[in-house]
Amino acid sequence: MTGMPTWEGFMIPVLSILSNGDEKTTREIRNSVSDLVGLTDDQRTEMLPSGRVTRTADRISWAIHFLNRVEAIQRPRRATYVITERGMALLSSHPDGLTEHELKPHAKSGDEWWEKRSGGSSSIHAELDDPQSTNVDEIDNDVSVLAPHEQVEQGVARIHEEVASELLSRLVEQDPAFFEGAVVTLLLAMGYGGVGGRGATTDLTNDGGIDGVIDQDVLGLGKVYVQAKRYSPANPVRRPEVQAFVGALSGKTDRGVFITTSRFSTGAREYAYAAQPSIVLIDGQRLTELMIEYGVGVQVQRTYRVVEIDEDFFT
Repeated sequence: MTGMPTWEGFMIPVLSILSNGDEKTTREIRNSVSDLVGLTDDQRTEMLPSGRVTRTADRISWAIHFLNRVEAIQRPRRATYVITERGMALLSSHPDGLTEHELKPHAKSGDEWWEKRSGGSSSIHAELDDPQSTNVDEIDNDVSVLAPHEQVEQGVARIHEEVASELLSRLVEQDPAFFEGAVVTLLLAMGYGGVGGRGATTDLTNDGGIDGVIDQDVLGLGKVYVQAKRYSPANPVRRPEVQAFVGALSGKTDRGVFITTSRFSTGAREYAYAAQPSIVLIDGQRLTELMIEYGVGVQVQRTYRVVEIDEDFFT
């Protein structure tokens, strides 16, 4: 072959090498897909400009991410994937190739992440690491009118969207104790523990409607109580659950935080707005934004240095 497939071009090869039903690790998928499409040694070892990952690995990873997002493949354990009935159907109906646009109808019910996407196949073609990989005709129509700094910011925002989506999926997959610990860790990272403060989850079998407690000072005189609901995107938190949390706070504190991987119904938000003690509601979208902002559950993969002329040097 003469050219390397885009990330979309790798989706059908990924499904093909999983079509025998065996579980394969990400490494095995990359190697088998590279063999299947006939990548040369140079193509397999070509690095992105960051120097931290090969172009092949980056694109195949995007393909895996999107297929997993629509449950064409599933992750039975860490970094291991297996094809599903939906994946077999997509492989059968799209033998010559699959695009992001063709995946969108298969999004899970209530998955707001898909609704926010333009639906065009160009949304992550303009890889931040990989400016040479993009055909001009494939770029969003408005990209050409953006200043270079705006293009970089747009690229970072798109990557954060993908990471936020993966964060929610991972959180929903974990058990309730893990999720409760994660939200306490986040609140501490945000500074709610104060100087010398601390936080902990409560006993899962007898938490009285409270999943975590943040001490805002060494003596524990100021406390923030936490409720954490690990719900699927299609299952919103409703008013009775918020009302029960407010009742659990009565006589203990004047503040609380209710966090969910899902969203809050209108009734739940209206009740929380007027409730005493005062509570803050954090839905799945806001939760992942905060996790990315405060570095909880994520790590910095690459750092980009943007330079400009030093006018003082030339004066």
